[in-house]
Amino acid sequence: MVTEVVLCNRNICRDMAVQSWSNILKSSKKTALIHDGKRKIHYLFTDGKEMAEEYDLKTDELIVRKWRHKSTLGAQGQWQVEVGEPLASPVASLDSDVIKENYSNPVFMRKDIKSSFQWRIRNLPYPKDVFNVSVEPSERCIIIKTSNKKYYKKFNIPDLDRSQLPFDCSALSFTHANNTLIVSYKKPKEILTLEQELLKELKTVKDTAGRDGDCKKVGCKRRRPRPLSVQQSSDLWGLRLALTLHLG
Repeated sequence: MVTEVVLCNRNICRDMAVQSWSNILKSSKKTALIHDGKRKIHYLFTDGKEMAEEYDLKTDELIVRKWRHKSTLGAQGQWQVEVGEPLASPVASLDSDVIKENYSNPVFMRKDIKSSFQWRIRNLPYPKDVFNVSVEPSERCIIIKTSNKKYYKKFNIPDLDRSQLPFDCSALSFTHANNTLIVSYKKPKEILTLEQELLKELKTVKDTAGRDGDCKKVGCKRRRPRPLSVQQSSDLWGLRLALTLHLG
C-alpha cells in the first residue's frame, strides 16, 4: 500500500513538472517568420533567455532548436544548438595559425523525428557490434562507447530534464549504416502531448510579414498588416535582424 502511494506521488510530481514547462512556454513572447519552407519561431522568456526553433512547413518536424542567454555582465551570449546541424566554425585564412577542423572526425548532432529523439554521429567507420549504447538513469544520460576505445560520448536529453521525466532503458535503440551511428530514444507520451499542444499554438502565431500562422506554403496570401507604432517598428526591426543573423 505504501508503495502505491509513493508511485502516485511521483506521477503527480511528474505531471506538475511537465505542466510547469508547458506554462513557461505559453507565457513566453513568441514571434514567427515563415520563410523558405520553414516556420521560424523566436521565444523570449521572462528570465531573458531566448530560444529559436525551425519547423518544416510540410511535415511539422522540428529542424532546429537553439538557445541564447546573457552573461552575468549582461553581454549577449552565443547561440547554443540543441537540435540541428552544429553552427559552422569561422573559416581560418591561409596564413592563420588556427588549426582547422579535421573533416574525418566524428560529427555529433541531434535530428529528431516525430516519435523519437534522435542523434546521428557521422564518420564512425566501425561495425555495429563495436558499439555499446546504454542509458544511465542515475546520471540522467546516454553513453556511447566502442570496444576498440576509438569513440566515447556522454550526453543528456534536455527535454526530459526540463519536464523532470525519468529515463527508460527500453526506449533506447540504435543502428549503424554508411559510417553513421543513429541513436533513437522513444519520446514518452507526456512529451508527445506537450509537442502537439505547442505546435497547435505556434500555428496561430502570425508571422512578421502578416501571413496567417497556419499558412502551409511561403506563397500564401498575405493580409495587409496594421500600422505599427514607433516602438513596434523598432522591436520588429530588431527581431528581423536577429532572425536573419541566427536562423539563416
